[in-house]
Amino acid sequence: MEQAIDEYILKHIDAESDYLQRLYREAWVHLMNPRMSSGHLQGRLLKMLVEMAHPHRILEIGTFAGYSALCMAEGLTDDDRLYTFEIDDELEDFTRPWIEGSDVAKRIVLTFGDALQIVPTMGIDFDFVFIDGDKRQYIDYYKMALRHTTPKAFILADNTLWDGHVVDDAYRHDHQTTAINEFNALVAADTRVEKVILPIRDGLTIIRKRQ
Repeated sequence: MEQAIDEYILKHIDAESDYLQRLYREAWVHLMNPRMSSGHLQGRLLKMLVEMAHPHRILEIGTFAGYSALCMAEGLTDDDRLYTFEIDDELEDFTRPWIEGSDVAKRIVLTFGDALQIVPTMGIDFDFVFIDGDKRQYIDYYKMALRHTTPKAFILADNTLWDGHVVDDAYRHDHQTTAINEFNALVAADTRVEKVILPIRDGLTIIRKRQ
């Protein structure tokens, strides 16, 4: 039933572009852990959320193949910018050509390096943040994002249900599961923000800074 629902949803939302289809397919052929690409449903959601929020500066932590960056950049104007950071420089030969060859390349600034070290030096306050990096550093990313975002900025965190492992005792000693649970608890208790978790794919938390 779950697979049938997934297929039904994909047939009844905006179509995935040929470019994104090819990128997604190539990621599955050439990259380790290709599930890390956002994919059709989440990609369309990210684009729509960006269009709803009207951010001028987006921060993405964890570029991987570039799928999510391209989707969010679709929702920007040519005067806006998305700054995306990927710490694994072995991905550069794959990811950079896909971003630079896209119709939205001028809206994206791709950097290979540690966002935790670089972002504080940039002098930019972001209106929208997408966290999809090392799960064990989610709390660090979140604290950094709060310091470098505008009032009422949106912060999205991916994989916050972690394949259901967050409620599975068999994974209670797994470092990444523990880190996600600690992040979720921190955000839930943080009165400076509003928050909601969507059970889409692997869990997507939408957080908004209060005024």
